[in-house]
Amino acid sequence: MRSPRPFAAARVLGIDRRANGPAPAQTPSAINLLPIPALILQVRGGGFAVEQINAPLVAVGLAGADDAAPLIQSLGGRLMAFMLSGAQFEDFVWQHGDAVDRRHFRVHVARAQTKEVDRCLVTLIDRTAEVRTEQNLRREMLTDSLSGLPNRAGFADQLESLVADPSQDCEGYAVMVVNLDRFSRVNACLGSLAGDELLITVARRIRGALRGRDILARIGGDEFAVLLQLDVGRSDADHVAKRVLGALANPFRLSDFEIRVFCSIGIAFGGDPIDDAEDLIRHAQFAAKRSKASGEVTSYQPQAFDVARAEFGMETALRRAIDGQTLTLAFQPIVDLATGRIVSFEALTRWRTDDGSDMAPNDFIPVAEESGLIVPLGRWALHAAVATLAEWDAKAGGNCGLRMAVNVSAIQLQRDNIPRVVERTLEAAALPGGRLTLELTESALISDPDRIAQTMQALKALGTTLAMDDFGTGYSNLAILQKLPIDVLKMDRSFVTGMLADRDKIAIVRAILSLAQALGMKTTAEGIETHELAQTLAALGCTYGQGFHYGRAIDADEAYQLFVERNA
Repeated sequence: MRSPRPFAAARVLGIDRRANGPAPAQTPSAINLLPIPALILQVRGGGFAVEQINAPLVAVGLAGADDAAPLIQSLGGRLMAFMLSGAQFEDFVWQHGDAVDRRHFRVHVARAQTKEVDRCLVTLIDRTAEVRTEQNLRREMLTDSLSGLPNRAGFADQLESLVADPSQDCEGYAVMVVNLDRFSRVNACLGSLAGDELLITVARRIRGALRGRDILARIGGDEFAVLLQLDVGRSDADHVAKRVLGALANPFRLSDFEIRVFCSIGIAFGGDPIDDAEDLIRHAQFAAKRSKASGEVTSYQPQAFDVARAEFGMETALRRAIDGQTLTLAFQPIVDLATGRIVSFEALTRWRTDDGSDMAPNDFIPVAEESGLIVPLGRWALHAAVATLAEWDAKAGGNCGLRMAVNVSAIQLQRDNIPRVVERTLEAAALPGGRLTLELTESALISDPDRIAQTMQALKALGTTLAMDDFGTGYSNLAILQKLPIDVLKMDRSFVTGMLADRDKIAIVRAILSLAQALGMKTTAEGIETHELAQTLAALGCTYGQGFHYGRAIDADEAYQLFVERNA
């Protein structure tokens, strides 16, 4: 393309000495009426010649005074391609200048072709202020205001660029998440200012433990993330994690305190199957959560993540089952060992999913406890069990002589108003509290002994019987047993099963029975599977027995029929 010839100063006023000859100076062309930079170009001999320019173009320094006009030098090739294409209009964005003083324009090109001359009008709209504002806003949106580090969105952007880069080896990077374990306690005890100071100091220490090419971000209140470049392999991530742990090992000075802050570290590697950058961050967070439980730096394992996803699916299905009241109860008999008569039934929750498969309580009860669904589940089970007992009374024409045992989880005991729930349930069924046994686990009793003692006293005031379930597997001590109004100790099946062939188990059972007798409590042995075992426990002084020897958990009608036949 031939370079344009020098402009004459007169052409700034819209006078074209080359194309049209002299024109009166008092007659400016229409281009000078435009408030934005503009010029008209002619195609001559395979190149451009400037026909007219206006004053705003000169003002922004794009016209030049000779062949080195910045606009022509930068856009000449694109403008010529437009002229050769035959198109009538074209819009595009253009940046001019270096990174410090860069200007941003939207360029509009329109063809003005006649038989004699092929020309185009080029106009520019300056978008510099708009673009800089957008960049500043985006920078603020992607930056954590406290630490000055990238926030989660900014970190995800940088990671996304790395993931999308086809030249980047996916095995060459990893995401490490550092979660502070005691930050919420610092915030609560010392205030938010001390918490902010701690976060800033933690960020500095972590940055000091990283290599120059690693990227640190704050992606949550007490959570940091690091984008690691792996030169040698996955062992690089372990080395960096050790340096971070070492950097946070020394206590932090806050006000008059020296505080040790522990952290959990999870790592997810780029070679793991992912759909986008957020997946990799979530995998690292999941590994950090597992690290909090194990106390060690943990790498993401897809199998563990699959289990967690399955648990979320189970939680959803369980919530629907509770709302739809599609759960059922099964009832296992509890027998007086001295007489062999059924005195009670334990209500056990059963869940058959929509596809017809039976879910084991050991699988869905922990999910219910973790998700909080144990509260509505426990309420439903209590109501259904008491209602079933009332139905048995109706069949018997009065008090059938049975009691009903219902499990109460530790989570339910802490979060729900159990005495009020029990009171309303008994009132609805018109049953006295003496017909109901509430089985509590040891973990529920020791979590907050004073508060639990008040709750149990309120339950005792209703006349209910209180049993400690799975005794011997938890952390209860004599002080707790003496303080709480417990009526029955239920020995865990692990001590009972195979007891006759194990002297140590016999010694443990004897000790539990002696302890219960000294404290004025009755005892129930779980896991009785043979007649010999039942006779031995009765001889040792055990009060009640429960297990397959007396019957498995069955539905309500079968349970009542079993009671009638056994106690006839």
